[in-house]
Amino acid sequence: MFGLYESAFGSLTWGSALMLVIGCGLIYLGVVRKIEPVLLVPIGAGIIMVNVPAAGLMVYAPPVEPGAVPLPAVGGINELVAGEVGVLNLLYEYGIRSTVIPLLIFLSLGAMTDFSPAIARPLYLWFGATAKLGIFVVFLMAYLTGWFSINEALCVGIIGSSDGPPTVYLTVVQAPHLLGPITAIAYAYMALVPIIQPPVIRLLVPRKQRAMYMKPQTREVSRLEKIIFPIAVILIAGVFVPASLPLVGMLMFGNLLAVTGVTERLAASAAGVMADVLTFLLGLVVGALMPAVVFLNPQTLLIIGLAVVAFAFSTAGGIWGVQIANLFLKEKINPIIGAGGVSAVPMAARVAQLEGQKANPRNYLLMHAMGPCVSGVIATSVIAGIFVTIV
Repeated sequence: MFGLYESAFGSLTWGSALMLVIGCGLIYLGVVRKIEPVLLVPIGAGIIMVNVPAAGLMVYAPPVEPGAVPLPAVGGINELVAGEVGVLNLLYEYGIRSTVIPLLIFLSLGAMTDFSPAIARPLYLWFGATAKLGIFVVFLMAYLTGWFSINEALCVGIIGSSDGPPTVYLTVVQAPHLLGPITAIAYAYMALVPIIQPPVIRLLVPRKQRAMYMKPQTREVSRLEKIIFPIAVILIAGVFVPASLPLVGMLMFGNLLAVTGVTERLAASAAGVMADVLTFLLGLVVGALMPAVVFLNPQTLLIIGLAVVAFAFSTAGGIWGVQIANLFLKEKINPIIGAGGVSAVPMAARVAQLEGQKANPRNYLLMHAMGPCVSGVIATSVIAGIFVTIV
């Protein structure tokens, strides 16, 4: 693979050395540049751990077929005691491979999310859905290249959701050998949303439309509405897309804890310490899934390129969703808020806010953009459930 493994200094291959540099680079971005530090620092540490020769923190089983990507060896506590697997293998098997950690992270996300903007104006659910265009475009592109199976192509496409837990969940179910590269690339591009989205917004939204003033949302969402919403979403998703219920159910249950008014302690625990612990465990294991032999290959480089396309088309889909709706609305909506449907919460909404203020200093689009943003989280979960069902 690019000759990276043909030369070595002692037992350290050139590929492993390069991955050690990448791991240090991610830690630098998190610590010095403060880009997604809660994710990039653990991922960088995991990369370093798994690429140190003979460390044994993560043991990979030999590939089943020649040329296949090696997978982490799995085993229980007896294997760990015998030294046949590393401690990170157990975190992978019981935390990631079982989907426990990504689902619990979604519970924590639900406890931290305010769906009021979407409840106040249900039309924003449409924008959140159209902002998933990049998933389908890149799925088709990946599959048609011939480099990916249909299962792998689905996991590449879901990067366009800009939503970490569903990306991890779907990849674990459909293509676990790609979990390391896909998750790292997805989270890296989520951190780059403020760089990727503005050029797309300026290309697709004329300045006159970007300057369109929107009144602040005035309708107050009642506590009863906030309680009914997560229950209704669980029921609807359970009836129409049952396979989405692990994700949707956890997200909405976490939100229900936050809005009942009587379970604040549970919601605070889910959104606080629990979320922190799960996040650093996820980051550490994802980093450990990136030894040189897995990460440094042409397929990973292609995923890096396709991910940019996915984010661009998802941004475009949200904008086009607003522009289509405006054809039928008397009171027009600023198309920039559709870009918030790329559900990097709340980063995509902040990008919409900044772009709107650049065109018109009077604009305050943040809460409007949060509607498509949180709606996009639900849309991603449903799409992931559909993919699990049909493939």
